[in-house]
Parts: sequence; C-alpha cells; structure tokens
Amino acid sequence: MGKRGRGEEGKGEGRLTVPLPFPLFTFYPFPLVAFLTFSLLLPLAGCGARHTPNLERIFAGARERKGKRPVVVIPGILGSRIVNRKTGEVVWPSAFRSRLDDLSLPTTPDLEANRDDLVAARIVETAKLAKLAPEVYVYHYLLRALEDYGGYREGDLDNPPEGGDQDTFYVFPYDWRRDNVESARLLVRRLQALKLRLGRPDLRFNIVAHSMGGLVARYAAMYGDRDLAPEGVEARPDWQGAGLVNKIFMFGTPNEGSMEAFATLLEGYSVTEGLRPRVRLLDKLSREDVLTGPSIFQLLPHGGQARFLDEHLRPVQVDLYDPAVWRRYQWSAANDPAFRADYARGLVRGQEARTGKGALEELDAYFATVLRRARRFHEALDAAGSGEAPVKLYAFGGDCEETLSAPVIVRDERRGGWLTLVRPRELRSSDGQRFTRSQVVAAMYEPGDGRVTRASLLGVHLAGSRASAFYQTALPIAYAAFACDLHSDLQNNKTLQDDALTLLINEMID
Repeated sequence: MGKRGRGEEGKGEGRLTVPLPFPLFTFYPFPLVAFLTFSLLLPLAGCGARHTPNLERIFAGARERKGKRPVVVIPGILGSRIVNRKTGEVVWPSAFRSRLDDLSLPTTPDLEANRDDLVAARIVETAKLAKLAPEVYVYHYLLRALEDYGGYREGDLDNPPEGGDQDTFYVFPYDWRRDNVESARLLVRRLQALKLRLGRPDLRFNIVAHSMGGLVARYAAMYGDRDLAPEGVEARPDWQGAGLVNKIFMFGTPNEGSMEAFATLLEGYSVTEGLRPRVRLLDKLSREDVLTGPSIFQLLPHGGQARFLDEHLRPVQVDLYDPAVWRRYQWSAANDPAFRADYARGLVRGQEARTGKGALEELDAYFATVLRRARRFHEALDAAGSGEAPVKLYAFGGDCEETLSAPVIVRDERRGGWLTLVRPRELRSSDGQRFTRSQVVAAMYEPGDGRVTRASLLGVHLAGSRASAFYQTALPIAYAAFACDLHSDLQNNKTLQDDALTLLINEMID
C-alpha cells in the first residue's frame, strides 16, 4: 500500500461528516445542490472556527524518534473489505448487492461450519456508496495519522519489512460477520507467526482498535488461542495473550454491549435509509443478513446495559439470552412469520448445510446456539482474573450524542401483539397516561457517541472489584478521553488522535 498523500491536510476537520451507524455506514441521500450549499455554509456555522490540534506541528519530532513499539490496527464491524475468494468480487463495501453473493452466512447450529466463499481482504479506508454521495473516510485518517504524525510505516502481517519490530503498524482485517472468539484466535495466531518472522519471540504489540475490534483484542489478550469455556464451567482469564499484547487503545468499544446492535437485529440496516422509493439492491444489511452473523449477537447489551422499559417508562426484566423472549416479542427475522414461512419452503439463501432436522427446527437450534454463545462470550470478557491485569486499557469515546440504551415494550392492541420501540416518539399508556417525546428520549437514551454509551465504553456496570485507579470500573482502564464525535468518526477525531499518539510514541520497545 503506497504512501498516503499530504495534500489533504485539514480535510478531516472541514469536511462534511456523514453520520455512520453502528454497523458502520449511513448514507442520507439529498439533492446535489443542497449538498453543495450545505458544504459551503458548514464552515460559517456557529460563533467561530472549530479549533483542533495541529498534529503535524505537535508531533514534528516523532518521525525522527526511533524504536517505537509496533502497533496493530483492528477495525470494527463492517471495517474490513469482504470479497469472494473465487471471483475477487468486492461484496462489501459495494453500492449494490451482489448477484451471486450476499452477506448472509448459513444458519445451522454448527457455527464453525457456517461458511461461504467470502473472506476478509483489507481494511476499509474510504467508501463511496453512490455516485453523487460524498466519499466516506472510514480508517484513512487514522492510518495516515500513524504515518504522518506518529512516524510509523505500514507493514504486512504476512511479509513484514526489515526492522518491522519497531516504528511499524500492521492492519488486521477479519470477517466481521463471524464469531468474535474465532477472530480473536486468528489474531493470536497471526501475531505469533509475525513474531517468528521478525525473530522477536519477546515482542509485544500495542493494539489500536475501533468498536468491536476492541472486544476481539480484549479476548485475545485475556485468553490467547483458547476457545470459550464449555457450558457450566466458569470463565477464568489466564492472560495467555499478554505475551503478544502490551496495551489496548479502544475507540468506541462497547465493553457492555450496544443497544443499537439489538435495534439492528430487529430492523436490519439500509444504506438508503430515508430514501423513498427504497432501492432494494442497496439494502446491504437486511435483518435477514444480520440474523446470520454471530458477531452481531455478541454486541448485544449485557449486565447493567441490558435495560428495557414498559409503557410507563418503568424498568422491565428481559432475558436477552432466552429464545422464548425473542419469540414472544417477535424479535429478529428468525421470529417473523413471513420469514419463517419462506425458510420452511427453502426459499432463503444460505440453507445449504442442513443438519436434516427440518428447516425451522434447524433455524431455531441455530438461534438458541448463537444466543448461548453470546452469553458465554460476555461472561468471558466480564470475568475478573486474579491479581493485577497485565494488559492495560486506554479508552477513547464520545459522550455528546443521545445514544439508545433502553427500548420501550408496549402492547399493540390493534394487532394483538407487542411493539418494541427503538426510536423515541410520543407515548400514551393503556391507562391514558401521556408521555411527551422529550420524556421518552430522556428515558430511552444516555450520553454516548450515538452507538455506544459512555457507560458501556467504561464498563461502569460490570460486577467485580474496581480495577482502575481513576475510574469506577472492573476494567483495567489506565486512561480515558472523550470528545464530541459520532461513533464511526472517533478514530478520525484529531483531539483523540492527539491523546492516543502522545501515549503511543513515547513507549519504546525493550
């Protein structure tokens, strides 16, 4: 990959930022004239220019400083390109759905065997999902900051450069649809192989991870190449991965999950959200797609973040790991009568590897399995080890956006079922009590980055003794910083880059 040009200095601050969802991309189409007008007026808004650090000047000497510990960058969900390994077709990111492939995996209880011809290629630096849409800068500015300001060069995990044990960053792309433990174990194996290639068995890497990538990194550090503990066996981290991982820098990592992942399982996600008529070919992540990805379930909120409200905005107990609860409220495509009818008739793509128990039995078995797997994954990450954690966490997030934290469950008297609200609206209870939209927003939302709450990033509800000297959390967080930015742009925020680079460049390898 070639050197990123310097001609775009400042573009990350004055550009039109397109809000991106927890699955990573959002495109709000509007006429080109309106877009150009808004782009021209944007720098004039407010009382003055937005002040940001001049990273080139601040870190002018960093490029000359040699011996910095190598860095591994791990993207979040949707942050790796997904291609067909046989044809080379890019299935994600892509403006249109593939004619041959979609992003759905097979749905059998054998999660390990649920594979297709799609594989992860490289990190998504930029994406352009329509001709008239602005180009979305995903990880471009983060990688460029490491190069231009931090004084790192990019290396290849499989073919590292000479001297790649210092002043080098590597990117770990992975199939973000699949189980996060599988991805963490793959990370461990690739870093072990990289150390052998570098001839440095004692080398430990700093990890810079965005969103779900932080969960992958945490599991790898806590358990190494070990799978989840079997049912009935308590998860006990032994920090096998501490021989590979030095520190983890987390940008918007949902350490207690994200209720937006739950909303995505209910609704799916379309890059043409808000556009009418809807263009089906652009529906890259339908709820049928997300149903098949174990990683989506592993992003569900847990512990104190798994909050639901009734029609009076009072807490109601909900077990997100119980398939019967999902059936009762008809949550996800797996419990939608129309989808189940198509599944039973064999009309749903991705049913090629059936167990022979019958299509619907297999679907239900898959659903129960993926929920159990999510529970065990959460228990593993939430488990407290004995003694001080050998890998420290550094958290970078946003806390200026209203962020979904508690859906509302109400009776749908017209249809005789239940309605789950994941977006606020004026509400009237069955006994006539009225709640304004602002009251509903206050009950349903918490401060965050629009996808991950501040509380989830810091893990403030996790059980266990306090493991941080500065924050009330069981996570070993050594430092945290917050800015006003959206979840998908945190890694591009120059203030947060300033904080992270300051910590990274001053740490030399042993």
